[in-house]
Amino acid sequence: MKNVIVDTDIISYFFRSEKKVVEKINNHILNGGSIYLSAVTFYELKNGLIYKDSKNMLDKLQTFVEVHNVLPLTHKGADISARIYSDLRKSGVTIGHTDILIAGTAIENDLILITNNTKHFSPISELEIDNWAV
Repeated sequence: MKNVIVDTDIISYFFRSEKKVVEKINNHILNGGSIYLSAVTFYELKNGLIYKDSKNMLDKLQTFVEVHNVLPLTHKGADISARIYSDLRKSGVTIGHTDILIAGTAIENDLILITNNTKHFSPISELEIDNWAV
């Protein structure tokens, strides 16, 4: 079983107890898989929750990251991301920097990116993606 890295939207669905996402995350763990998130995803979630002053959700996020792995942005991941961004831009496709950094982290660590935003990430040919919200 290949391990996964979850995008910001999937973690948000998990925290809101979206049935399909909760079941798929739980099944993945029960089958011996690991769940990762990037430091960029952690940043996106944390800044939004701090802005909303959502103590309950901040506590949920803290518990989640204590159990699962937060992957740092490394030089190698930044290099992969820069090449992806440049290649896409040359072909007329633009994706936001944070999403490119999440994709680069997934590729660097040989992880499947779990996102509900598959269309957005689909131009990144070397990125394996799946959607656990459907």
